Amino acid sequence: MAGQRVEKLITAIDVGSWKVSALIAGRQEDGSLIILGTGQRESKGVRRGFIADMERTEQAIRETVEQAEKVAGTNIETVHVSFSGGSLASDVMCVDIDIGTRRIQQADVDELLTRAREGIDPDGRLVLHAQPTLYTIDTTDGVRNPVGLHAERLSVDIHVMQADGAPLANLETCVRSAYLNVEGIIAAPVATGLACLSEEERDLGVALVELGAGVTNVSLFSGGMLVDLRSIPIGAADITDDIASAFGIRRSQAERMKCFYGSAMQSRRDFREMIEIAAATGGAESTDGRKVTRAELVGVICDRLGRLMKDVSAALDEMGFHGPVARQVVLTGGGAELKGIADYAQTALGRAVRVGRPKGLSALPEAHSGPAFSTLAGIALHVASNPVDLRAIVPATQTVHRAGGWSWLQRLKTAFAANY
Repeated sequence: MAGQRVEKLITAIDVGSWKVSALIAGRQEDGSLIILGTGQRESKGVRRGFIADMERTEQAIRETVEQAEKVAGTNIETVHVSFSGGSLASDVMCVDIDIGTRRIQQADVDELLTRAREGIDPDGRLVLHAQPTLYTIDTTDGVRNPVGLHAERLSVDIHVMQADGAPLANLETCVRSAYLNVEGIIAAPVATGLACLSEEERDLGVALVELGAGVTNVSLFSGGMLVDLRSIPIGAADITDDIASAFGIRRSQAERMKCFYGSAMQSRRDFREMIEIAAATGGAESTDGRKVTRAELVGVICDRLGRLMKDVSAALDEMGFHGPVARQVVLTGGGAELKGIADYAQTALGRAVRVGRPKGLSALPEAHSGPAFSTLAGIALHVASNPVDLRAIVPATQTVHRAGGWSWLQRLKTAFAANY
């Protein structure tokens, strides 16, 4: 059977605190995505999800995309980028209109969405997403398409994701400096939830905990949408720093120790197993005969995890994730690759926990199929799904001009300045 023709190229870039990764995907005739190329470089210019060194970040982005282009055998110009900084804020607003006991027309839905757009108050921030979810007709909720149904009132829930403008401007500047056009910036929790969670999980209620290198985002999904979000300025890199500090070694050596010998669960044999460590001095790493037990390493890891899970539990309680709704927690992100972390989190949080990995993509390399690449895969899935966004709704009285060479961020600022 001949392969399907690729109709559109989608390029995703995930700029994280530990790595910058890129993915070039092709959308096929049946709507499915196939991975054509991937790339990855160490991130040295991002701190806690924010750009701290523009030159280093721009270089990492450029090298990552070039690597993905080489694998895919194509050159790209337009990309979609993730943003996971702590300035993200999520809100849900409900808007309704009176129908008058008649059949709902498409014009009624358009009027409802236009009212919803006019009701968004950015309050000095930028809106990354303003997406309608399920509709409600009278007392019946969960309606996907209300057109043709009879009702007295029609309402819709709108998920609004906002962020501060300066960090977004810094991110876009770095990408544009790598000679790439930014088509859109996608909030990491939105993308990750699409990649890791099933439709049923998002509908019934689930908490998504993204254990990034510098930031842990705790997102609550219910009714098919993201309803709340909290960011914790602690991540997997803090575990690495704790190991480096505890044993007087380099970060690179501490990361290897964490990956090869680290665990979130301790066993009796850990007290007998010895790990040889390298000295932190000198131009090259060389062992000096020092050894530590694996139990000591696990102890350092669990100490940091205990503090992190305490903050995660507090965030879940603050968002109201308790009772019948609190069915499951899904861990993802690079920190979720730590051995035994699901069992540790399940004990610490008192809820069922599983590790979420990206799905829904064909030909995804094994090296990029782990939880560390959930956001990257989610960006491609989000773009391919082409979701309805209220920012794309243009009032009838507004004249539309071509954006020309304007950046994505400038177009977004101008659109909201004109309407708010």
